[in-house]
Amino acid sequence: MGETGEEVSEHGERRVQDTPVSCLSITREASPIKDPQVAEPEKCYDSNAEPCDIGKIRHGMEYYYTSPSYFCYQVMLPNAAIRDILRMYCNGEVSEDEATAAIEGLRIEVLDGMARIDTGRGVRCGMPEVVLAEGKEPAVFAEIMLAQAKATGRCVATRVFPEHIKALQARLPPEIRMEHREVARAVILSTEGASSRDCRGGTVAILTAGTSDIPVAEEAKVIAEEMGCIVRTAYDVGVAGIHRLFSALRDLVPADVFIVIAGREGTLPAIVAGLVDRPVIGVPVSTGYGYMGGGEAALASMLQACSVLAVVNIDAGFTAGAFAAQIAHGGRRR
Repeated sequence: MGETGEEVSEHGERRVQDTPVSCLSITREASPIKDPQVAEPEKCYDSNAEPCDIGKIRHGMEYYYTSPSYFCYQVMLPNAAIRDILRMYCNGEVSEDEATAAIEGLRIEVLDGMARIDTGRGVRCGMPEVVLAEGKEPAVFAEIMLAQAKATGRCVATRVFPEHIKALQARLPPEIRMEHREVARAVILSTEGASSRDCRGGTVAILTAGTSDIPVAEEAKVIAEEMGCIVRTAYDVGVAGIHRLFSALRDLVPADVFIVIAGREGTLPAIVAGLVDRPVIGVPVSTGYGYMGGGEAALASMLQACSVLAVVNIDAGFTAGAFAAQIAHGGRRR
């Protein structure tokens, strides 16, 4: 058995010793670990690699294998990762800026044992940490928002209700500014002296079929702007009066990417995708009633579109805005 925890069978196959994953370096080959308490699942004899055959696995992180579905999930080992980054910097393998960004991207702050605040998401993923207010107790929501704003200088929340606003206002210190985007149901906190937004640029165009779709559009707009994009909008240009669309598109054609939002039968994104030479993101909205109401018909229609477009979940303004901003940035990093 070598130092890597490998052993060689009588047939010359390399196998991984059943050792705790926390003892393994994340810079080595993937090391699948099987729980010895779990019965061996039935194997499918196909072309896929066996879970314990590291010779056929080419990843750079560690993996656990669990039951009952033999599901493999990736775990991040912050301490080992930071040690490896520092070692690479000392060996001249990465620059000081690269090492700093990598370490910053792993930052997590624990808030009273109830939340793990991802303060490194902006560095790691190129998008801000956004707090979903819906489903959170107002007091808990306020504490999470304030902790995030203090740690990073800026924090955004979506799906905010009046009780969340009241909880924030009651706890807001003078050094933190609050901006409430009422139509978007969003809140932005920022500290004095913090940079306002990302600055990588790009233009995002947002269209809605009707006025009922505007709250989702405004949510997407907030996120795209937070990620440094210029956002142009044209609302209420749906297919019930299709002539409204063409004059609106004339001013939006220079955009890098289009977000098109529609409820009911959700036709508008497919039409726009057939008229522009830019990526189109369709957002089904939970308007409409009766059979397949609540956005289901719109989602099905967009998924079945014969023109080329990407589709996000029902009412997913945040996802559409973040995805559009990444496209508009054209892969540029900070």
